[in-house]
Amino acid sequence: MADMDGILENKDKDYGIGIPVETKSYFLKGLDGTDWGLRDRMARIFRPATGRTVMLAFDHGYIMGPTSGLERLDLGIVPLIKYADSLMCTRGSLRSVVPADSNKAICLRYSAGSSILTELNNECLIDIVDAVRLNASAMAVMISMGGTYEALTIKNLVQAADYGYKYGIPTMGVTAVGKEMARDAKYFGLASRVAAENGANIVKTYYCDGFEKVVNACPVPIVIAGGKKLEELEALDLCYKAINEGAAGVDMGRNVFQSSKPEAMIQAVSAVVHDGLTPAQAFEMFNDL
Repeated sequence: MADMDGILENKDKDYGIGIPVETKSYFLKGLDGTDWGLRDRMARIFRPATGRTVMLAFDHGYIMGPTSGLERLDLGIVPLIKYADSLMCTRGSLRSVVPADSNKAICLRYSAGSSILTELNNECLIDIVDAVRLNASAMAVMISMGGTYEALTIKNLVQAADYGYKYGIPTMGVTAVGKEMARDAKYFGLASRVAAENGANIVKTYYCDGFEKVVNACPVPIVIAGGKKLEELEALDLCYKAINEGAAGVDMGRNVFQSSKPEAMIQAVSAVVHDGLTPAQAFEMFNDL
């Protein structure tokens, strides 16, 4: 048991009188007013040294089934995990495939519903207890702005954010794009802002012309979706443009696991995001690897 010597008043005790307490802003925008646990989880997703993240997305199966490149998650995804900062996946793939000692931040696909066989985005939320049980670093919820299920998906986001603030888990608002919706700065700017206004701590959206306007009008960090498969140099150029126009990271799936050399590709993407390589330099790195 501790003795009393260390707490007794004496002339040698140092109270730091005259030295002001250091205060500093959190390294990601829009999060200074959030609780410690939420900011701690965000620091697992985003590297404090760069303020950026490379997420590896392989949640496609929840609406698309065995997507090309994801037929065998143990063969196609597990070798890539060590190169990612965060994993975006469903609870099913997390439990069945991802090694528990990977020590990676988990952005859990927190909404589920209709598949590609029907109209997308008619979704519900999974149990918050399961997100806590899985030690999720964030909960990803789809919002369908301008679509049939706009109100439902925003309601899901609000509910997730309520849970998130209660349990200290960040919420990611993922902006869906329907066939009838314009892929432009006006739409993505609206969708991103609505997500943040309704409680999202991170927004996942798409790169577009005028992307700087989307980023600057959104009060929380934005990461970009990789979208459909591009040629490697084109995908690296997409990353470079997004980062240089204010994105806090990328959440890439098909442009990594459908690449001819996925391990080389994810390392090249990381070099663009964290090390500032140009697309040409990163493509050279990809070829070398």
